[in-house]
Amino acid sequence: MPSAAEAAAHARKFVREVLAADDQPLGAECVDAVLLIASELVTNAFRYGSEPGDSLLVVVLTTADRVRVEVHDPVRRRPAFREEAGTRVRGRGLHIVDTLATRWDVDDRPLGKAVWAEVAR
Repeated sequence: MPSAAEAAAHARKFVREVLAADDQPLGAECVDAVLLIASELVTNAFRYGSEPGDSLLVVVLTTADRVRVEVHDPVRRRPAFREEAGTRVRGRGLHIVDTLATRWDVDDRPLGKAVWAEVAR
């Protein structure tokens, strides 16, 4: 998908469609967690991992015990936690991902990175 301000909304729609088509339906809380994680990862990729004209790749993998969301972008710079501040509106994305995900990490790619997170079913 194009790296643009509306990318997070497009990603949520895509992820929701993939999860709805899965053979093993997820509970509402799990769906909500996966959608929020996808939104945060795509937002970070748009803001910090891409330039105008770049594309992002969103991958959703499901197994019997987990759902994995990957967001690929063309910048090798790894995401970093920002110090929490009550006055700042931005900078909480990775804290949200860290709280909701069973585990998450970053994989380097030849032309960028993939940030992924897994949620237990």
